Amino acid sequence: MNYATRAPKINRPNTVAVGTIVWLGSEVMFFAGLFAIYFTLRSVAPELWEHNTALLNVPFALVNTTILVLSSVTCQFGVFAAERLQARSTGPKPSQWGMVEWFFLTYTLGAMFVAGQIWEYATLVSEGVTIASDAYGSAFYLTTGFHGLHVAGGLIAFLLVIGRAFAVKNFGHKEATSAIVVSYYWHFVDVVWIGLFLVIYFLQ
Repeated sequence: MNYATRAPKINRPNTVAVGTIVWLGSEVMFFAGLFAIYFTLRSVAPELWEHNTALLNVPFALVNTTILVLSSVTCQFGVFAAERLQARSTGPKPSQWGMVEWFFLTYTLGAMFVAGQIWEYATLVSEGVTIASDAYGSAFYLTTGFHGLHVAGGLIAFLLVIGRAFAVKNFGHKEATSAIVVSYYWHFVDVVWIGLFLVIYFLQ
């Protein structure tokens, strides 16, 4: 008589997703350091902050922020499509779009945000606010600049995921996991910017 029993199947978490979450934890510490630098410099030079924040174009920054927040929404729709293993659209309506179409739209919105940030930099530089001008310039460009680099990294990641969807014959769970992991990063970048936006443009 065979008394051997079958071992229960263990559902282990995806290592890529877990690794990404751990890495994002370290990124939280990095941006926390940037926030600390910003608040420290502001506390020792309040008059300088009052003068330079008056140069900020808050309505434009609000529009640019809205664009980035909307990109997080379109990114999540792309994730929903990836979870149902739909790489590309089955029709022209947004309700029929696949991951590729939603991620292309997310990429476009993210690129618009970066372009808007570059335009803002150019405007501030023309008004004498540079990274080397004073403590405010250093704090402003360090915090927003590092965030901009993270956005650019996310845009590259979207292109890689989209390219992978075109490269494979069958869009499977591995490709869907890649899309989900990229969405973790993109949502994180969006949340960090909301914090930066509130601190830089409203608390000032």
